[in-house]
Amino acid sequence: MNIIKNTTLTLLLAFSLGSFGTVAYAEETVKSSAYSPNEAIMHIEAARVEISKNDFVPPSQHIKEARAVSEKVTGNPDIVKKAHACIIQAQIKTNRGDIKGATEELNKALDLYKSL
Repeated sequence: MNIIKNTTLTLLLAFSLGSFGTVAYAEETVKSSAYSPNEAIMHIEAARVEISKNDFVPPSQHIKEARAVSEKVTGNPDIVKKAHACIIQAQIKTNRGDIKGATEELNKALDLYKSL
């Protein structure tokens, strides 16, 4: 009977300690990736490619998504504000049909986000 109790207690202890380790690790991963500029960079690069193809419908969607994600990005507040302003200007220039201006603004935003 003692063997069964000891085995049960050991397995219960091992499972409970193992579950705390994975929960703490998963929580840390979520916190670090929630405010990263990587998703904004991905949308900016996709919008740049689409603008160079002169197809204005998809980049406006990518710019909208980059703009939404850029509000969550943390880091140097001045850089984040400038990058967000560049995305807004790129969106305005895209709507007006200014390919060169929109591409320049997206490049500025991309450089600013990569500096974070």
